[in-house]
Amino acid sequence: YRYCRRILPVANFTTCKGLKMRKSLLMAVAMATVFGFGSGAWADVLMGVAGPITGPGAAFGAQLQRGAKQAVDDINASGGMNGEKIELEVGDDVADPKQGISVANKFVADGIKFVVGHYNSGVSIPASDVYAENGILQISPSSINPDLTDRGLWNVFRTCGRADQQGAVASAYLLKHFKDAKIAFVHNKTPVGQGMVDAVKKQINAGGLQDVAYE
Repeated sequence: YRYCRRILPVANFTTCKGLKMRKSLLMAVAMATVFGFGSGAWADVLMGVAGPITGPGAAFGAQLQRGAKQAVDDINASGGMNGEKIELEVGDDVADPKQGISVANKFVADGIKFVVGHYNSGVSIPASDVYAENGILQISPSSINPDLTDRGLWNVFRTCGRADQQGAVASAYLLKHFKDAKIAFVHNKTPVGQGMVDAVKKQINAGGLQDVAYE
């Protein structure tokens, strides 16, 4: 819980509190990480950060990578985790689900036990299955599709508001200020884009405001 708040400093620490509730499970994972699954040798704590480092979403991937690196540098400068330094490995998923699975499998092979990422919901969701099967904690700072956490996987968390939560804010604004306006929805067919649009559409329709287009 402490390290979650230090590695991912955000205004809303609900995700980190969720980690605390799973203390016994996380302690087992942490001990396996520190002791190398029974090898008895002390080693660096391996951490991964994954996102679209290249491709159309590279600007967002760069922010994700730099933020994780700065957090790791700060923690290492203050003594690391229980005296062990964090070693950061970067995975480029190019915002592509298949590449995201490849990155996840490489993280597994490299012995990484904690991943910050992925950026896109469409990548985070399939990658999370790989992480769950291999005992890897995953915290996404940006994947808002509810399906990421609604599937009940033990290892998956997020530090951002879900699409339905963000949709509540947007729909409340529309219902208050545009009750008599014509509303059109346009999305890009991605899990995050369509997920957000669907969340807002559902809530304004429930509030009595009907959209005139959905494309």
